[in-house]
Amino acid sequence: MTDMPDTTNTFDPSHVAESPHASDDAAGYYTPGDPVRDTKAPGGPIDEKWDTRQFEARIANPANRRRLSVIVVGTGLAGASAAATLGEAGYVVKSFCYQDSPRRAHSIAAQGGINAAKNYKGDGDSVYRLFYDTIKGGDYRSRESNVYRLSQVSRNIIDQCVAQGVPFAREYGGLLDNRSFGGVQVSRTFYARGQTGQQLLIGAYQALERQVAAGTVKTYTRHEMVELITIEGADGVRRARGIIVRDMVTGEIETYFADVVVLASGGYGNVFFLSTNAMGCNVTATWRAHRKGAYMANPCYTQIHPTCIPVSGTHQSKLTLMSESLRNDGRIWVPKNAEDVTKDPREIPEEDRDYYLERIYPSFGNLVPRDIASRQAKNMCDEGRGVGPEVEGVRRGVYLDFAEPIERLGRDAIEEKYGNLFDMYAQITGEDPYTSPMRIYPAVHYVMGGLWVDYDLQSSIPGLFVTGEANFSDHGANRLGASALMQGLADGYFVLPNTIRDYLAEGPFDKIPTDHPAVVEAQQSVQARIEHFMTNKGTRSVDSYHRELGNIMWEYCGMERTEDGLKKAIDLIRTLRDDFSRNVKVLGTAESMNQSLERAGRVADFLELGELMCIDALNRRESCGGHFRGESQTEEGEALRHDDQYAYVAAWEWAGEGEKPVLHKEDLVYEFVEMKQRSYK
Repeated sequence: MTDMPDTTNTFDPSHVAESPHASDDAAGYYTPGDPVRDTKAPGGPIDEKWDTRQFEARIANPANRRRLSVIVVGTGLAGASAAATLGEAGYVVKSFCYQDSPRRAHSIAAQGGINAAKNYKGDGDSVYRLFYDTIKGGDYRSRESNVYRLSQVSRNIIDQCVAQGVPFAREYGGLLDNRSFGGVQVSRTFYARGQTGQQLLIGAYQALERQVAAGTVKTYTRHEMVELITIEGADGVRRARGIIVRDMVTGEIETYFADVVVLASGGYGNVFFLSTNAMGCNVTATWRAHRKGAYMANPCYTQIHPTCIPVSGTHQSKLTLMSESLRNDGRIWVPKNAEDVTKDPREIPEEDRDYYLERIYPSFGNLVPRDIASRQAKNMCDEGRGVGPEVEGVRRGVYLDFAEPIERLGRDAIEEKYGNLFDMYAQITGEDPYTSPMRIYPAVHYVMGGLWVDYDLQSSIPGLFVTGEANFSDHGANRLGASALMQGLADGYFVLPNTIRDYLAEGPFDKIPTDHPAVVEAQQSVQARIEHFMTNKGTRSVDSYHRELGNIMWEYCGMERTEDGLKKAIDLIRTLRDDFSRNVKVLGTAESMNQSLERAGRVADFLELGELMCIDALNRRESCGGHFRGESQTEEGEALRHDDQYAYVAAWEWAGEGEKPVLHKEDLVYEFVEMKQRSYK
């Protein structure tokens, strides 16, 4: 076995040389920093790394665990499963969420399924194939070690959830059923109709509440994290030791301490204003940590989901996802002729329909990865063949047609598999998808970027661990469908509990006095921020700024990015942020429930994040996965990577108010998979 790694140093700035190729279009927007690397992943064969790390990780004995405390922010699949597992292990856990119940976390909205390499269909699936599909699906921009571990652990998740009573769909003989998702040619997705996220979250919630009843976990609902507390110890190491939260009902500012902090606060897709995320989803928890020293990795990697209900007008505040599982049976098409876009789709004959995904990608057809399906839908609409009502002069929609599978399988079979999704579509659009094709269009859904973490899921701040969508580690530049639930539960049930113990074996740490200078400074910064919003004599609402930011992000940092567009976006965001600081108007008072104040803090963080996303996209002058640069594409319009220049994780460091961000690069080394241009044809 190798020597025990140093748990206080999660990155090594002396390992990787700077790339000789620098993107000069972004040079004036950031400061180059020292390289970074993950020091926690063991060497050796990839299928032995996780077992090796679990053995090497030190253990906190049961008596000590009762004196070790953990704060978990977020109660989605990653947060609830982590809090439940750590509580069951004997740690003292405090669980925070801004919802009125842990069950209302956004994981509940996930519909289609959860991947696992169980090979129940006997169609050639394996841990290695799931690993390979995920690496390829992420366009070779994720860490091999993390992705292989995720694939290994996936098998345990299903057994855990079945034991909890999660009602996965079953075949006639009683065996668990599977279906396919985009980017794969096997059936590995376990599902519960179109309610998989809800059923999995109920399972995690039950596990969490069991520990609440046992007294190992205390939950704090309607509490929003607004600051991270870091304390420099006698050893000179600055560690995460607590959080400051705002009681969203009373307005009271409260401070909580622990030996370690875990962020499981989800993604930041709402920076685009219109997205499939719940309205409350935000970046504040991770952005507050970023400003305290946690690196933000690959922030420009945004997933555009191909099957969402199209925008119907400027009045909307969010979009609705239709599960990717619908692409198993539904066929996607547009009229071949632009003059047919206003016709009833049922009146357009078969020979006048363009099943464009089946035409362009015959091997995968409608099950190509999300980024490819999304870009092709945009291309069809840009050609003038989009369908549905015009919104601001453009028809943004394509058909998802179930006529053929209904005729082949019968309506009852389709209703059994997708009934709740069809009902939801009918309620929102007023159209019957059983008799007329659905209309879908891409929308912002998931983010692959997030806080940088090492193999142990520890950020660049010792004592701050990050799980689920809040970290960057597993999906590269594009997430395959049904992998979000897999990562959330893998991190919470199996990975974090086995890695956080190595750090906690050093504890218990010194108690933090409430009058510690770092604590007082953090509290004062929170109060000053609130006071600024409440005393600002502006004239514009918070939501008007959020919508304007979202328009900028979608236009210039959405499905296609260009150098000129990104530079324009950065200038627009900087101007907007300055105006927001001077002219935003927040109603109400700070000493009570005040949603306007909550949104103001979140939008302020989105404005800073949006600028960094554009700088990151500007720096990465290549196309990969969900990041498509117009200057970098093949003759056929596909994404063109530049592995000699950009095969690295971009880990950004906050340099201070008004300062350029610092770029640290973690080189991606592929030992077990050959890097090559993706092809799904």
